[in-house]
Amino acid sequence: MRTRLLFAFLAAGLAVASAKTYAIDLFQPAMLGSTELKPGHYTVAVDGEKAVLRNGKLEGEATVKMEDADQKYDRTSVVLLNSGGQMHIQEIHIGGTKMKLVFAE
Repeated sequence: MRTRLLFAFLAAGLAVASAKTYAIDLFQPAMLGSTELKPGHYTVAVDGEKAVLRNGKLEGEATVKMEDADQKYDRTSVVLLNSGGQMHIQEIHIGGTKMKLVFAE
């Protein structure tokens, strides 16, 4: 019984440790999938093809693809797309890297 419980905690810890996290700031409301995110500071956790944005209890989740850019980004920025009068998160450029997160909608 103890072995199973220990194994379960170990597996959960590895799953959390494997997710990459980043920080972003939203300055206006934006949609991520079907969730409207309010302006504020968010953590972005990427695990495989899934990204979760969290600000306290508010959480949005979407499918994401990590891509390399030609040049290194100076700072982290969010690319929004106006669709039907609502802003949708399209990409997040990770500052200090050549990586961008592209969201599928």
